[in-house]
Amino acid sequence: MYLITVFGNLLIILAIGSDSHLHTPMYFFLSNLSFVDICFISTTIPKMLWNIQTQRKDISYKGCIVQMYFFLLFAGLDDFLLTVMAYDRFVAICHPLHYTVIMNPQLCGILVLVSWIISVLDSLLQSLMTLRLSFCRQLNIPHYFCELKQLIQLAYSDKHLNNMMMNFAAGLLGGVPLAGIIYSYYKIVTSICGISSRQGKCKAFSTCVSHLSVVSLFYCTCLGVYLHSAGTHNSHSTAVTSVMYTVVTPMLNPFIYSLRNKDIKRALQAFF
Repeated sequence: MYLITVFGNLLIILAIGSDSHLHTPMYFFLSNLSFVDICFISTTIPKMLWNIQTQRKDISYKGCIVQMYFFLLFAGLDDFLLTVMAYDRFVAICHPLHYTVIMNPQLCGILVLVSWIISVLDSLLQSLMTLRLSFCRQLNIPHYFCELKQLIQLAYSDKHLNNMMMNFAAGLLGGVPLAGIIYSYYKIVTSICGISSRQGKCKAFSTCVSHLSVVSLFYCTCLGVYLHSAGTHNSHSTAVTSVMYTVVTPMLNPFIYSLRNKDIKRALQAFF
């Protein structure tokens, strides 16, 4: 699954980079999403595979903090890039005549840069907040990677501030992008309903199907993990459900975008 994810997303990046017809805002954001998905799955799975191979379950304290930092970074980037892609689809369908003017290369670069800055600052703050906690020298993390919530729960020092900060960041950085995606698709659906021809409606909606599928998969799995972990104290079961958004979602993204996209198929054929 790890190799499929890495090579699948890498092929999308190479196909977009090699085909000049795909040098558009939509595919620029898609190539960034594919790169982030590779990094996202690489923060946890190689270490887990190494542990399985060596029959060991240990990780250093510094290694644990570093893993948590990059996991939060790329999870946040995934979230923001999906929001930016929703905005791109909103402009393309609701303001098609002004699309090239609004979604110029400068704005696209700024949107991606802002996504990186916010994600870096959030993960840095969360990691620094975790460093102030005290832990036992011999600690068993009931998960297959250093997950923020699990680490905070295992600390024996005061963790009220960490819990408050974690919940605030999750609500702000998770809720605001989701609200933006919902609003964008509300305007998109309203605009599509105003198209008179059935063929025009299908063509407009087809440009959103892949992105909508990825958004649904990402948020449904994340929400499922959150609700599951909140309703059960079974750490093994929580770790299993976490595999859905840390492994399965990044693996399925290349298939969703390539199987339903004629431009990507053509670019891949030309690349090979």
